[in-house]
Amino acid sequence: MHIGIIGYGSMGKMLLIKFIESEHFKKDELFVSSRSKEKLQEVEDKATVCDSNAEVAASSDIVFICLRPMDIKNVLEEIRASLKPKTLLVSLNGSVSFTLLGNALSPEGEGRKIAKVIPSVTAEINRSQTLVCYNEYVEEKDKEALKELLCLIGNVIELPENEIGMGSELVSCMPGFIASIFDCVCAAAKEHTSIPKEDVVRMVLQTMIATGELMIQDDMTFEEVVTRVATPGGITEEGTKVVYAQFPKTAQELFEKTLEKRKATFQKAEEAMK
Repeated sequence: MHIGIIGYGSMGKMLLIKFIESEHFKKDELFVSSRSKEKLQEVEDKATVCDSNAEVAASSDIVFICLRPMDIKNVLEEIRASLKPKTLLVSLNGSVSFTLLGNALSPEGEGRKIAKVIPSVTAEINRSQTLVCYNEYVEEKDKEALKELLCLIGNVIELPENEIGMGSELVSCMPGFIASIFDCVCAAAKEHTSIPKEDVVRMVLQTMIATGELMIQDDMTFEEVVTRVATPGGITEEGTKVVYAQFPKTAQELFEKTLEKRKATFQKAEEAMK
């Protein structure tokens, strides 16, 4: 299988490096292009650096488009004549709909196999919860091939296109949400202790990681963890009462604001694709 990557920003670079590190591919099975050719010098001994996006498209069975919405249309128009009929086109931008992607490939776009993939920053340690959705032309064998690739960076979660937005909040944005929440927790804790800040952070992080692994291993719900730790009349119960009384409003506002921003981003992407 030949893999192509167009765009060598944070996502394109991450994917290529992970594919190289997997040792599943030879140099002549990985193809990459970027407007900034000098960036590609670091991988030219491990992947085939192409002179054009069209060359990547012509050489690949799966092509990852790792671009901003404003750049996608021009690149798709550039490569559409070079794409092989059975090539799977994968966009890493969830804001651009299958309809708009297909229109940019027209008249060749009709019948084109297109997928959208949303990885998480945790792909850096091969623990991404990667979202994927497909248009109606993608076959099961294509899905299996893409899943095999994405499993190199973590788990794969298939969603319908209309749920990719909320799915992104839960996996792609969530590391930022979690980090900001526990940043506040650690800052508040530091006001009541002489324990060094780095130790406070480490204690909270290790406990957070272990709690998640315990829940997954024992198939526990959040409520079950609370019940197990927060004994009636105990210290933990006092803290959980505060969380359940005050945090739901914050959580509601968090999703209202991010989904509102996502809607505006979709609209901008639509304008960029016209």
